[in-house]
Amino acid sequence: MNTASRGVVAKIVAGIESPSEQWITRARAHLDVLTKPLGSLGMLEDIAAQMVSIRRQDFAQPLQKAVYVFAADHGVTAEGVSAYPSEVTRQMVLNFLAEGAAINVLAKLHGVQMNIVDVGVDAHFDGLHGLLHCKVRRGTRNMLYEAAMSDAELAQALEVGSRLGAEAGAKGQSLLAVGEMGIGNTTAASAITSVLTRKPVQQVTGQGTGLDAGAQAHKRGIIEAVVQKYFPTVGIDSVPDPLEVLRCVGGLEIAAMTGLILGAARSGIAVVVDGFISTAAAASAFATEPRVRGYLFAGHQSEEPGHWVLLKYIGLKPILSLNMRLGEGTGAVLAMPIIESAMRLYNEMATFASAGVSEANL
Repeated sequence: MNTASRGVVAKIVAGIESPSEQWITRARAHLDVLTKPLGSLGMLEDIAAQMVSIRRQDFAQPLQKAVYVFAADHGVTAEGVSAYPSEVTRQMVLNFLAEGAAINVLAKLHGVQMNIVDVGVDAHFDGLHGLLHCKVRRGTRNMLYEAAMSDAELAQALEVGSRLGAEAGAKGQSLLAVGEMGIGNTTAASAITSVLTRKPVQQVTGQGTGLDAGAQAHKRGIIEAVVQKYFPTVGIDSVPDPLEVLRCVGGLEIAAMTGLILGAARSGIAVVVDGFISTAAAASAFATEPRVRGYLFAGHQSEEPGHWVLLKYIGLKPILSLNMRLGEGTGAVLAMPIIESAMRLYNEMATFASAGVSEANL
């Protein structure tokens, strides 16, 4: 089972190395002699050390930032799991291209290159300028009745992401944000979260695009049925196959983001994950190859309850907490200046020795 997708993933993960422990030790030693009390920059020191461990000898080079927003539709929207109709996915892609969305504003403000990727929108975009045309199919199947994707489709979506990760490396991009657009994708993310973390559906399912209490209960019921259909025996002692989870209950954009994260790690590129959906992709990548964790930053803490569960599962601490649940990569792009600030402090602060400042008497 999953022969094609396993083949794709095996080729990617074979080239992934963990970030350098030697460089992280050197980074910690350097941080400790900067003109400040030990540890006084808090999480900024952790961010800087992790970035140095990823970038190694290139740590002093300016960061080249990009955001990749993957768009796809979901067949399960036919079950009334979203407050918005599925055609909003297509409409928002056009909004991205017209530079009218929140992610456009933030990317422009912070000097982040925008990339909009159609990996599975249920619409024709033939000849549309500015869009990366990578459509696998026009939306996933309705997972309530059949698996969201075939193995061949999953493999193709993973390849889309991994190829973009490799191309990012070739372009010299060194800090990537991953975002998404897809009506119905919180349903897929909740199902993935429940299966991977073995947490109850009720614990990991939120309002999505703004459901009221009754609609949220209906959504939970659909996700419960989906999880029971494909993974009835997953429990405390059962480890699910992350590729099978993606195939059965995932989304094309989630699979492509998974591929991007794996491909970026292979290319030695740091990745900032956004909210619930992109962190579901990060969790899928982590479950497939745990070494990717060293390349990941959590941009923010989403309002979606399943997001915290996923961050804990991977072992990531969010940089920001702004009560956001928009998606699009917005939280990840907002965190990029924090990461840049950490690197500037690391590279440009004086040491006690160079500044002639006395150190603490310990």
